[in-house]
Amino acid sequence: MGTMTSPAATSVTRRRQRSARLTVAVALLVLAAVLVVGAVVASALALVAVAAVAAVVLGAAATKITHTELVTSRREANRDRAAQAKAYEAITAERIAENRAHTEHLTGLVEQTRADREKTVAELEAALAAAHQRAAEAMKSRAEEARRAAEAQIETAALRERLAEAENRAAEAIVRVAELEQELDVVRADLAARSAENAAWRAAQSA
Repeated sequence: MGTMTSPAATSVTRRRQRSARLTVAVALLVLAAVLVVGAVVASALALVAVAAVAAVVLGAAATKITHTELVTSRREANRDRAAQAKAYEAITAERIAENRAHTEHLTGLVEQTRADREKTVAELEAALAAAHQRAAEAMKSRAEEARRAAEAQIETAALRERLAEAENRAAEAIVRVAELEQELDVVRADLAARSAENAAWRAAQSA
């Protein structure tokens, strides 16, 4: 398996390379300045010419190194920006996916809660309708019992009235029986007296 270089290590390596290139460019410029100063001090025309040419070459080399470093830095910066953009895109896509999943989860919970509430409402409505029906049946049964009780009271009152009439008739019959018994006793006594009179008359006629 190959080793993977972390972004921090890559950045450190790039900074070291950049520092080395800039150090070389500065060294070339210093060297060119030293050659020119040395040639001027020596007061040798040929040495001055050579130093001038060398200074131009070294300055061009330093400029080239600096330009190359600048271009490289820009490219690296562009690559870093592109990498950051891709990282941000990946993070954004991940967050969008997480938000979508969270939204779907919440939507599912809301739908489930609404379905549960609708089911609860339907059950409560059914229970309420059944309760109303039972209440109506209870009121109807109560009215029927009240009607029966009223009828029973009416029947009881009628029975009491008939019983009172029967008792009155019985009392009247008892009185009438007593009167008839008295009349019967009177009739029997009168019949006995007449029978005795007839017997006595017959006895007198026979004598």
